[in-house]
Order: sequence, then C-alpha cells, then structure tokens
Amino acid sequence: MTEKFVMATTGTVFALFVIVHLLGNLKVYLGAEHYDDYGHWLRTLGEPLLPYSGVLWILRAILALCVVGHIGCGVMLWLRARKARGPFKRRRLGWGIRTFSARTMPVTGIVLGLFIIIHILDLTTGTAPVASSGFDPGTTSTSAAYENLVASLDRPVIASIYLLAMTVLGLHLLHGLWSVVNDFGVTGQRGRRAATIVGGTLAGLIFVGNASIPIAVLTGVVS
Repeated sequence: MTEKFVMATTGTVFALFVIVHLLGNLKVYLGAEHYDDYGHWLRTLGEPLLPYSGVLWILRAILALCVVGHIGCGVMLWLRARKARGPFKRRRLGWGIRTFSARTMPVTGIVLGLFIIIHILDLTTGTAPVASSGFDPGTTSTSAAYENLVASLDRPVIASIYLLAMTVLGLHLLHGLWSVVNDFGVTGQRGRRAATIVGGTLAGLIFVGNASIPIAVLTGVVS
C-alpha cells in the first residue's frame, strides 16, 4: 500500500534525523566551545560549493516534504481505517505501553508538530516571546548556540514543554519504529519481537538523552 510505504519511509527519515540531532545536542555536555563549534560547522558545511547554511536549508526542505507526506498519508490511513471499522470500536486490545502508544499516535503526532513550531521559534529564529530575551542569532563566523540553549531551557516553563515533548516523542517512536519494520514487510513473529525490542530500546535512549538536557540546565550541571 503506497500510503504505508510513504509513512514508513518518512518515519525512517525522521528517526534517523532524531538520532543524529540527539548526538549533536549531547555535545552540550562538552562545554560551550565544543557546542558552538558544532553549531557553526552545521552552517558552514558544504562551503564553498554551497552557500552559508546551504546544507541546513536542503535538510530542512527534505524534512518539510517528509512532514507533508507523513501527515497526509497518516490522515488518509486513519480515515480509511475509521470507515472500515464502521460504528463499532475494537475491544480487547489491552493497555500495554506499546498499545497505548499505538492508540495515541494521532495525538502524539499533533503534539510533536506543535513542538516543532515552538522549537523553531525558540532556537532557530529567536522569535519572541517563545525565545529568550537574550537570543543571539550569531554571525557567519561565530555561533551562540550554547548560550541560546542554556538561556532557553533555564526557564522552567520552556524546560517543562521540552520534557513533555520528549515524552511524547518517545511514545511516538515506540510504535512508529515497530510499524516501520512491519510496513517494510517483516511480519514474522521473530521479526515483530525484534522490532519491539529494538524500537523500545531506541525510543528509551532517545528520550533519556533528550530529556537529560533540560534537566541538566535546570539543575546547573550545564550552565
């Protein structure tokens, strides 16, 4: 089914992006110099073949297309499933954590979409009142990524939003990664079991890694 293949493909892109994004963000524990160097490197990557921030804009365009495809196909599949189900709700599905994550996929997807907007306004465009009052956009030769991150997450409300979003991300990935394996044709019992273990492990590690950063800022470990 085309829609499921698009969902699986775009979901894989998102999962890879989240992992790479996390690895980059964890550089905050190495200190301001390392984190700022990383932020500057992202914007100069590809020069002089590409203009300043060229690679970033290419990645943003790819992710934007994936978002459109993911949401569009997700809505079509949801409407199709609802029509096929009719007026009767499915019962006896249980309430395990993976079942709960499956049931709430539309809701967690919407929450993540809203968080992406907040995240961009906060740490990319520096738009008030979402961003901190001292947001520094940096220059073509300097980066203030570390200072901006700390200033943002030092606000309890924003840190709480980030923690909530990372919890939602973990739930979304828990079922999403399992679905990717299933939609790519791995339907055997062993494959499903392995997908559950790998997906759950990755979702847990991504949650812990991302959630640790606002906690570290609030507790002064990162300052």
